[in-house]
Amino acid sequence: MQKVIKVFTDGGSRNNPGQAAVGVVINDHKFKKAIGIRTNNEAEYEAVILALKKLKELFSQDEIAKSEVNFYLDSELVCKQIKREYKVKDEKLAKLFLKVYNLTLTIPNIKFHHILRVKNQEADKLVNEALDEQEGKI
Repeated sequence: MQKVIKVFTDGGSRNNPGQAAVGVVINDHKFKKAIGIRTNNEAEYEAVILALKKLKELFSQDEIAKSEVNFYLDSELVCKQIKREYKVKDEKLAKLFLKVYNLTLTIPNIKFHHILRVKNQEADKLVNEALDEQEGKI
C-alpha cells in the first residue's frame, strides 16, 4: 500500500497587502513563518513553497517517490493556477508559480486540492499565530 502524505497550507495577509505569514501542516509536523509584506495570494504561494521545501527535509527522495502527496489549500485561485486551470497573469504570482513548478518536478505523485477554509483550520491557526507573534501580541 502506498504511503499518503497530507499537506495543508495557508497564507494570510493583514490589510492585503500587509504583514503576512504562512502556516503548513505535513502529517504531524507544523510550521509557521512571518514573511513580511505580501498580498494574500502571494502568501498562499509562499505557504506552498515552504511546504514543498519542508517535505524534502522531512522525507527522502525515495520516500517521496513512493508516496502519494496531497496538498490541501483553501485558496481556489492559487490551487487552480498550480493545476493550470487558471492562467497566472500577475507578474509576482508568475514568479512564485515557477518556484512551485520547479519544486514539484521531483515529486511524481503530487495532487493539489481546493478545500473550504473550515477544513483548513490548523494551517490557518498557524498563520494567525505567526502574525500575532510578529505584531508582538504574544
